[in-house]
Amino acid sequence: MQRVLSHWYSPALQQAMPIVVYGHYGDALLLIPTAAADYLEYERFQLIEAMAPFIDSGKLKVFSINSINTESWLNQEMEPAHKAIRHNQFNEYVFQEVVPFARDNTSQETPIYAAGASFGALHAMNLFLKRPDLLQGTISMSGVYDLTEYTKGFFDEQVYYNSPIHYIPNLADHTVLERIRSGRIVLATGSGHYEDPEANRRFSGVLHAKSIPHVFEDWGAERHHDWPTWRDMLPNLISRHF
Repeated sequence: MQRVLSHWYSPALQQAMPIVVYGHYGDALLLIPTAAADYLEYERFQLIEAMAPFIDSGKLKVFSINSINTESWLNQEMEPAHKAIRHNQFNEYVFQEVVPFARDNTSQETPIYAAGASFGALHAMNLFLKRPDLLQGTISMSGVYDLTEYTKGFFDEQVYYNSPIHYIPNLADHTVLERIRSGRIVLATGSGHYEDPEANRRFSGVLHAKSIPHVFEDWGAERHHDWPTWRDMLPNLISRHF
């Protein structure tokens, strides 16, 4: 498997941001880390190895980036309003820097799908829903699509616009909705320890109410909020839905 490490100084984030790319060609899969993790997390927990058949065969080219959650929602020393500002800078980093990088390393026509687990699932979903003109879908595993789960009671306009369960019910822009409807959305969760299947059902209901096609799967009580679930889940979802 080809593995290439790269980095650049991000104008949006005002710091160096690393990225690792796996594979030679294929649809682009953008991996968003969980919680406070980094760009090599999916490799350390053998999820990249689990996806090797898709990468080696040229079905996927995987781009894994750093999170900055410790500089935003998980930073307990930061004012909540500043956390939202930093989060929006992360969004711009993805839209203005990572997406063009992925295009340059695939093609201008190659689909780009965002994927993540846990907090990364919320980010992946939010990134696609905000810019369905740049991304073509998402695979979101074991997520909670209410950003207030992470804001400790803080709620302002920027939290609203980064919390899919809040802004999607009110989304009325026909062009944006049609782009979202033409994408691929997969929600998957377990029902075991530390999972929140009801949060996924609620968000599936929100999507259904807006006539947004999607796949929702509950993998059952034996699947917990942990890497063994996601190592099985992501390759399986890719094989059946992409």
